[in-house]
Amino acid sequence: MANRVDNFLGDSLGRTIIKLAIISLIVGVILAAINVTPWEVWDAVRRFFVNLYNLGFDALWSIGRYFVYGAIVVVPIFLILRFLKFGK
Repeated sequence: MANRVDNFLGDSLGRTIIKLAIISLIVGVILAAINVTPWEVWDAVRRFFVNLYNLGFDALWSIGRYFVYGAIVVVPIFLILRFLKFGK
């Protein structure tokens, strides 16, 4: 069981807790230095999703449009690379 937990965490439980504590302290110092609280970060994320929801179908249309624009560039490049690799 401990091996599964270690695999999930990427290290032993104790070392992972120590790493998280150190990183939390560093992030806390940085947030305090720039005068940002975790509640402000949470509120900004929440407002982002509320605004995205309020956009409704316009947001979906924009995402679909970006998908098509990207596919117009990516798919031909992918096909060309596959054809070049297929010949070898």
